Amino acid sequence: MDAEDTVFLFDVDNTLLDNDGVADDLRRHLTEEFGAERERRYWDEFERLREELGYADYLGALQRFRLAYPHDTHMLALSEWLVDYPFEERVYPGALELVASLRERGRPVILSDGDVVFQPRKVRRSGLWDAFGGDVLIYVHKERELDDVERRYPARRYVLVDDKIRVLAAVKAAWGERVTTVFPRQGHYAVDSQLLGRYPAPDVTIESIGDLRGLL
Repeated sequence: MDAEDTVFLFDVDNTLLDNDGVADDLRRHLTEEFGAERERRYWDEFERLREELGYADYLGALQRFRLAYPHDTHMLALSEWLVDYPFEERVYPGALELVASLRERGRPVILSDGDVVFQPRKVRRSGLWDAFGGDVLIYVHKERELDDVERRYPARRYVLVDDKIRVLAAVKAAWGERVTTVFPRQGHYAVDSQLLGRYPAPDVTIESIGDLRGLL
């Protein structure tokens, strides 16, 4: 594959899509269907699994949640709710227009973390898969897979847009001046003052993904 002049790498959750909003909807749904105690139990399982795996696994947490209540057949409806969630309604305003406009200056690519079932489903149902023309990479730990990213999408310059300042710092340390790091202040990671204080400032900070149009 010939090298592009610029490849734009976009995270998904809380970068292109309001994943905090999805989680809030899930909290309400769990409480309405199962009660507050079981809602808390689901998120306890979710956090334990994220600690083990290093990424969010909503369906994996549901499997563990089910083991705690093996005779509750209502769980089957919850799995359907998760898989069929209307993710297209959670894409941030201006995100799709931004991706379309960047095609004139380079190649937009999704670079995400996540599991092998739910995360691709989210990207497809949201419309992001089609918006990026199938240029989608999903790893367990994307900041550790930069050699594979370069092999698949060689470029003279990269632009990484991500709400996790930890990831931006790791990629900047690896690629140096070849990458411009962009930090949209969206989602809970982006406003965690303790987390922000641990890492160097990104190259560019914006308040919302739509603000990126015209800056690159």
